[in-house]
Amino acid sequence: MTSEAKPRVLLVGIGPTTRDALEALAERFDVVALVRPGDDDTTAYAGKLGVPVEPGTRVADIEALVERLAPEAVVVSSYDRILPDRLLSRCPFVNVHYSPLPRGRGRANVNWAIVNGDAETAISVHTMAPGLDAGGILHQESVPIGPRDTVTDLYDRLNGRQRAVLADAVARRLAGDEGDPQDHSLATYGCTRLPEDGEIAWSAPTAVTDRLIRALTPPYPGAFTHLGLETLRILRAEPAPDAPDYTGRVPGRVVLVDRTGAGWVDVLTGDGVLRVHEVAVGDGESAAVPAASVIRSVKTTLGLRTADLLRLLRAAPTREDG
Repeated sequence: MTSEAKPRVLLVGIGPTTRDALEALAERFDVVALVRPGDDDTTAYAGKLGVPVEPGTRVADIEALVERLAPEAVVVSSYDRILPDRLLSRCPFVNVHYSPLPRGRGRANVNWAIVNGDAETAISVHTMAPGLDAGGILHQESVPIGPRDTVTDLYDRLNGRQRAVLADAVARRLAGDEGDPQDHSLATYGCTRLPEDGEIAWSAPTAVTDRLIRALTPPYPGAFTHLGLETLRILRAEPAPDAPDYTGRVPGRVVLVDRTGAGWVDVLTGDGVLRVHEVAVGDGESAAVPAASVIRSVKTTLGLRTADLLRLLRAAPTREDG
């Protein structure tokens, strides 16, 4: 007597949710390939499972894979392109989306949830259909956002729920269920976020700046400002407790540098004081250091100002200089 063959699925994922999707699917399905570029923990895990990794992420690459492998379903978890109707008609497609659809269609949903100060988000597993995140809901549940949660914390919580529910949702789709229709009149959308969108505007309220910093923790590069002409990434901060009321304020001005060893720095915002704990200098992978090891004076103003730009222009060589 032979055991029944597992349904064959293709997994597409280039972001931070894919490892957990692979773990969930591998228990119930024959994952015929993982579409993911480069080498990382997720591709290494796929190798341990014996799942082939396909690095081509263009729509044409995925179309060719569907043609060659003929999976019974395609599961998408973290992919940044819209798949055409001609491809979606080839077999069932299921997508994992971290927002309470129909609210939060589009991009950067987990970041936007923290940036906007939402009290909760959701995991929505849905059938892929023509239109942006418009297909029927196969599974949806709310996930709370705590007052000090970072995007790292929220991804951990959402990924944990994905591990728990994804396989059942895919099985539901393979059984012919297209999910519960969305009410498209309630749809809202999030636009793409770019790295430069992480620049801190110190004139914004403290709560807004605090949320931006928490929304760009790993796997994102971090919110940033400038210390003179150097890029300074703000990795950990919080509203300063029991801060004085500054009726004279220059947003971005440092007003207190801790000398006791904790290493924090207090910085004025548009309406209060932000306590900066950890920073990193530069755009790359430099290590986190206490803010006071880099920002040492209350005469410092964070943010790229007109005076900094003029100094840069004056120092630039002229044509006469060669």
